[in-house]
Amino acid sequence: MPAQTHGADAQSADVLESTTTPPNIVIILADDLYWGDLGCMGNAQVRTPNIDRLAEEGLCFDAAFTSTAMCSPTRQQMLTGLWPVRSGAWPNHSRVYDGVHSLPTHLGALGYRTAQIGKRHYNPASSYPFEHLGRLPHQEGLPERLPRLAERVSAFIEDAGDQPWCLYYASNQPHRPFSVGDPTHFPPDSLEVPAHLIDSPDTRSQLSLYYAEVEMLDAEVGMLMDVLDTLALAEKTLVIFTSEQGAAHVPFGGKWTCWDQGLRTAMVARLPGRIPAGQRTDAIVQYVDITPTLIEIAGGDPRATECGVGGAPDGGNGFDGRSFADILYGERNTHRDLAYGIQTTRGIINGSESYPIRSVRDERWLMVWNLNAGNEPFQNIFHSRDTVVWDDWLVAAEDDPALAARIDIYKNRPEFELYDTQADPALLKNLADTPDHAQRLRDMHTQLQAWMHSQGDEGLATEAQAAERQRR
Repeated sequence: MPAQTHGADAQSADVLESTTTPPNIVIILADDLYWGDLGCMGNAQVRTPNIDRLAEEGLCFDAAFTSTAMCSPTRQQMLTGLWPVRSGAWPNHSRVYDGVHSLPTHLGALGYRTAQIGKRHYNPASSYPFEHLGRLPHQEGLPERLPRLAERVSAFIEDAGDQPWCLYYASNQPHRPFSVGDPTHFPPDSLEVPAHLIDSPDTRSQLSLYYAEVEMLDAEVGMLMDVLDTLALAEKTLVIFTSEQGAAHVPFGGKWTCWDQGLRTAMVARLPGRIPAGQRTDAIVQYVDITPTLIEIAGGDPRATECGVGGAPDGGNGFDGRSFADILYGERNTHRDLAYGIQTTRGIINGSESYPIRSVRDERWLMVWNLNAGNEPFQNIFHSRDTVVWDDWLVAAEDDPALAARIDIYKNRPEFELYDTQADPALLKNLADTPDHAQRLRDMHTQLQAWMHSQGDEGLATEAQAAERQRR
């Protein structure tokens, strides 16, 4: 009979097992959620107790970034560990190059069973060999939705048995249409409008509807945590929650931009007994780092993993991303010096014909390069069918020159933008033309161009090829 462990010895044995046994993995991805619209990220108006609980029991990232503020390329960079141009998936509704591998391929090789539920938005299917547990009912309220989702998730986990598993839960919330939340929880007149938005009646109305959908998202997170608790698997499961890119309900909300409102993302990770609870980190990490991190945590070697396409930083077929497992475990608090961004307007609703945007950010400064500024205005869905907020702003600006100038920035941008994100987190003051920052601008532009060159990103020429990379 094996020896029994008691007291401190039993606790030590549990910790040893938690550090040597590959954990199960749950990835929860929101849809069009501005990084700051969670309680744990500082928004006291939105009720997110379940996501806040994850933050209290795990590690909260204050400097996590996607490199694109659009759904399809964001999801594909996270799952492949590759930057958008290198993978082939840089416009929206895009596809990676044939032969590119992704998270289910890599974890499958390590003995994991992998499944996905909810919004896919990646292509081709051969590069993402998940088991599919179905789509999420976007128009269904919580009383009907949550029990059926819990049943599907539980069935997959129980069927996996002793095999380690990974569940990628891609929510539809809080993506429009805003149709299932309860906006009466957020009376428009009582809301505090974020500084990066323009305060107007329609802005407040949209915020009310959007915050109600954020509550729906939090309820889904609570459902997943309840499933883990019921199956006694919370202690054996790494949970990563992340918010995707910025919001799409109002201009300056972030989507389709390379500003912090678009590329910065909320991220929380919990693994009891391994990730210290109640901690925060300002280490710069990007979505391309997530898959290499999960491979290392699952017992693999991300540095020896083939991604199915050449052009890696070392000249081979490896990842663009790097594991940040040591950040999770509290062993380090630095990861990247710079975060990079890319945006193409081709493939978005009413997008400009050619408006490529690139960006580079360090721990304080953000530099944005609008490559075709002056030749064409930036535009998207707000200048076409969904114009209620835009039109509201235009009317308000008729007698307000300062407001008119702010609105003009959204559509007619200078070639270069430079922001001090610490002194000006709302990014209201462009310092690119300030003589005191001329050298900083030149240095960051050089760094950005070097990254683009390493990716095969030719700027305007790459923008012109975007339609070729969209889904067929």
